[in-house]
Amino acid sequence: MSLWRKALERGLTPGNVVSYLSLQHMRFWGVVMGTLRLRCKTLLLGVRLGRGVRAHGAVGLLRWPGSRIDIGDDVSIISSWRRATACTLAAPARLRTFGPDAVISIGPACELSGTSIAVRSTSVTLGRQVLVGPNCVITDADFHAPWPPEARAASPGTERDRPVRIDDYVWIGMNCHILKGVHIGRGAIIGAGSVVTRDIPSFCLAAGNPARVIRRLASE
Repeated sequence: MSLWRKALERGLTPGNVVSYLSLQHMRFWGVVMGTLRLRCKTLLLGVRLGRGVRAHGAVGLLRWPGSRIDIGDDVSIISSWRRATACTLAAPARLRTFGPDAVISIGPACELSGTSIAVRSTSVTLGRQVLVGPNCVITDADFHAPWPPEARAASPGTERDRPVRIDDYVWIGMNCHILKGVHIGRGAIIGAGSVVTRDIPSFCLAAGNPARVIRRLASE
């Protein structure tokens, strides 16, 4: 009762105290259970998991036999609307490979929020401390051949797949799509809602559909 009395003396209402305790409970158990589930999945599926990785909520993992998924040290994966900041998540975070040659590599200290990374036959590589906002999609493929139109449903078009590389310290805003063959340079920022279809140089702000460079940022 003394702690409760001190809280009230400092201007904290009972409602504020309960709200604070609820937030702490949510953060603690969300991370504990999410991380435990992720560690079990990676162990069973043969996914390499670095030290200090944290997950809040359930993370979807699907690894095609022979493919590779690497999650580096100190990566944070937010996969629950309770932990998301600016918006809710459309779906949990998902890492999926579709063929034996596919590779997903997530560098140390990256942060993903409800991110879907789908790799069919090449690779998606994230460097160090890449920050990916909520509800972004990153992929190396169209998943259907664009031409001829009558064959789209049956023709996979894997020969058109291209790897994606996102360098260190890139920040990708919420609701972005990073399409096949794109290289985003070190320290670049991608504005919310952008569709990136071409390379973005280092230390640039790019936005739009398709994304274009808006201005240069201060370099190192």
